[in-house]
Amino acid sequence: MKLIIDGNINIYYVQTLCMIFFPGAKFAQDEEVTDSTPVLNLHVEEREDGVYARAELSLGDKTTFGEKFAAYADFPTSERTHKVAVGGAVVGAGGDMMGYRPSWGMLTGVRPSKVAMEMLNSGISKTRTKKILSGDYCVIPKKAALAVSVALNESKLIGTPDKRDCSIYISIPFCPTRCAYCSFVSYTSKRLLSLIPEYLEKLCRDIDETFKTVRDLGLNVKTVYIGGGTPTILTSEQLRLLLSKIEEHISASEIEEYTLESGRPDTIDAEKLAVARGYGVNRISVNPQILCDDVLCGIGRNHTSEDFMRAYNTARESGIKYINTDLIAGLPGDRFLTFSSSFDRILALEPDNITVHTFCVKKSADLLKRESHIYSLRGGDAGKCIDYSQIKAQQAGYIPYYMYRQKNTVGNFENVGFAKEGAEGLYNIYMMEEVHSIFSAGAGAVTKLVSYGSLGEGKSYIKRIFNPKYPYEYLRDDNTEQKRATINAFYEELLK
Repeated sequence: MKLIIDGNINIYYVQTLCMIFFPGAKFAQDEEVTDSTPVLNLHVEEREDGVYARAELSLGDKTTFGEKFAAYADFPTSERTHKVAVGGAVVGAGGDMMGYRPSWGMLTGVRPSKVAMEMLNSGISKTRTKKILSGDYCVIPKKAALAVSVALNESKLIGTPDKRDCSIYISIPFCPTRCAYCSFVSYTSKRLLSLIPEYLEKLCRDIDETFKTVRDLGLNVKTVYIGGGTPTILTSEQLRLLLSKIEEHISASEIEEYTLESGRPDTIDAEKLAVARGYGVNRISVNPQILCDDVLCGIGRNHTSEDFMRAYNTARESGIKYINTDLIAGLPGDRFLTFSSSFDRILALEPDNITVHTFCVKKSADLLKRESHIYSLRGGDAGKCIDYSQIKAQQAGYIPYYMYRQKNTVGNFENVGFAKEGAEGLYNIYMMEEVHSIFSAGAGAVTKLVSYGSLGEGKSYIKRIFNPKYPYEYLRDDNTEQKRATINAFYEELLK
């Protein structure tokens, strides 16, 4: 796709808008234009009382236009005003050309509820917030209502953040098999899995250093999250080694939440969960993705629906307090009847949390090698599946408490976490809404230092420190001193 931009606007933002209508599009300014090349001519103009944008979108012999004027009165920051004007123009042109109205309008970011939360925090009513989302941001009404609902629930759980609050993330980037849609840094071959013992040794040293830094800064650990990959790929003894190392630094009774992301049913057994419960883990995931064996086989999952039921019952019998299940709407080969049946069966189990994801293809996923046209503008049955899950979950007493979106999801839909009241996953909110700093240990993990804006200091400031991606790189790396210096400098400024 080719972009021709006249005016002051971030080109990356324009690209993300275009990808709503042309999923998987590539952008090159020197691209030779053919009949199959979409071309966007965008004009952005600052006027005395606002910003005007005009979009001309052409594809072959078809051309459509979109216009939008955003007034400063409604959008007090210049950046927001430009984005609303440009978003309205591009969504108008793209919608007319493709005969498609995107559910989230011009909202392209990871956190669609963030815009709603900002408006609600500024004193705008729930009704007015929904109207602004539907009108100025082109969001369809049911999604605007969802964004407001999630924002209100998140605000209650966040409360008033403290500068000294933080969470700890520990990475186990290994899986028994690689899902066909995934490009996450996780490792499955026998040679790479043989690195686990050495990896755990390095990880334990990293955990020591991470907790020392937190302790020296006088910070309060709110949650600990062990993620992956699939942490329960560890043997029970390896898991005991990891959890005992964490216990050297903090007791489960001192924190709000202690999560072990189990995930794959084929890695879960009673012995591992007994170890987890013994060290105070109070939240795990058992993720079926879908309860249809043919679909599971097609996406590279090495388990069956029966395996999930066994693992779920084992998890429930373990005495671990909270259990989450993940489902994915829009998987290749899945249909509404399969998904709705799967969702009903999950509801019958009454898990504490249910997270419903929309199928998303990562750019280096194996699935793209097999199916070049996997991206889907309208999403087939996915929208119907998403609607069904949201209606049925809320009818069953679950509340939507966090939400995020990803690029290249089918139908441009969202991922939503539902929970029974009091069973919400706090780490999910703290991480997604950038409430406080997340200190990370392990390969592929990112330490995210956060100065949260609602503390009265204006906009949030984020500093990220990336650990080496691959386990073999992580084993050779020693950036401890540099990492500590960066963290200390950040907190020296934050805690003034």
